[in-house]
Amino acid sequence: MTALSILVGYLALGAAAGTMAGLFGVGGGLIIVPVLVFAFGLQGVAPEITMHLAVGTSLATIVITGASSTLGHFRKGSIHRPWFMALLPGLMLGAIGGGLIADNLSGTVLGTLFGIFVLLLATKMVLGLTPKPGSLAPGTIAMTFAGGVVGAISALFGIGGGAMTVPWLSRCGASMTQAVGTSAACGLPIAAVGAITFIVVGWGNPLLPPWATGFVMWPAFIGIVLTSVPFARIGVRLAHVLPAHILRYAFATLLAIVGMRFILT
Repeated sequence: MTALSILVGYLALGAAAGTMAGLFGVGGGLIIVPVLVFAFGLQGVAPEITMHLAVGTSLATIVITGASSTLGHFRKGSIHRPWFMALLPGLMLGAIGGGLIADNLSGTVLGTLFGIFVLLLATKMVLGLTPKPGSLAPGTIAMTFAGGVVGAISALFGIGGGAMTVPWLSRCGASMTQAVGTSAACGLPIAAVGAITFIVVGWGNPLLPPWATGFVMWPAFIGIVLTSVPFARIGVRLAHVLPAHILRYAFATLLAIVGMRFILT
């Protein structure tokens, strides 16, 4: 494959990931990671590091794509700053921990864990489980612990963490608008610290392909960032046209297929 064809492929991936993220209302990581695993396989990347490279690259793209969403929520005042600051230490420590855990797992084990996580999300969507509003007022220790869990799992699987942060903040008493806005802000430190950790732990790995720094593949990063944001807006428009229940079941089916593929391979 030529460099041009590879870049065009990444641009197409970014367009697809952005459209689906906007269409289904999820972070792009759930889409980017499995497609990157497939793309890296076609390029002949060593299977031992394919999953790590996909996760690290996904986290790097979330730093850029998530910034736009966070800025929008900030301007609308939907970020609950005290809760964000309470979660922040745990998010950062957890992201480092998630990267270190991934580095000590084989590609096969990491892929299997990703598949299980995706299947759990698919089940949640099929059952229509939504966060129940509450009035829990957690202290600093509880918020730090929650941030650590969210940060570790998110960095481990290359996602922004909204699937976990939104339910937690809702239980804490946040409105859905505040929960989504604060969750978007939480995704930035997770992605930034996680991506840096994946670069550090992958630094100098002899199996790395050209144009990779640690476990971040820069051509993939550039292609995805250039097209995912504008195409996410297209996905949002489509979401307002298509029936919500059909979208939920369609995406749950897609996640189930992806999850089973990672578990069975």
